Amino acid sequence: MVTVCTSASKAATRGTGPTRANGPSAYPSFASYVRARQPVLLRTARSLTANPSDAEDLLQTALTKTYVAWDRIEDHRALDGYVRRALLNTRTSQWRKRKVDEFACDELPEPEVTPAGDPAEQQVLRDAMWRAIMKLPARQRAMVVLRYYEDLSEAQTAEVLGVSIGTVKSAVSRALGKLREDPELTPVR
Repeated sequence: MVTVCTSASKAATRGTGPTRANGPSAYPSFASYVRARQPVLLRTARSLTANPSDAEDLLQTALTKTYVAWDRIEDHRALDGYVRRALLNTRTSQWRKRKVDEFACDELPEPEVTPAGDPAEQQVLRDAMWRAIMKLPARQRAMVVLRYYEDLSEAQTAEVLGVSIGTVKSAVSRALGKLREDPELTPVR
């Protein structure tokens, strides 16, 4: 999004406002003010917008407006308030001008609902799985339970059981092979 400061461009075309004849800035006090207060003012701008780049643009626009009005600002001790007001006014103008991507329609769109499984069938599947796991040798059963029910990594499972990671990998692989071949789990596949 490009923010254009119309008051600065109008001032430049009318010939009002500061001139650049005296160096980089006709107002050295403005340059020192910006150097000293920019971090604080940037925090204020960031509180008005979620995007850090937009906050920098917002601050730049507010500082441009402040620069154009520099000679009209009577009390330079109140500059932070002036710049904050410029930040807020600029951001409010941006909110008002933003494009709204919401459209009214006659019917509300229905979200796609994934059919939830029958709780009784899910319980039958859990029971069949536990019976199949109980058929495994104790060591393989412990590794499968730790890996897939307790959600431990291979390294954590190996540490808990006091075996190597390779032992966990091979034992779990053999256990999963047995579970795939279990006739009670065949209808599930």
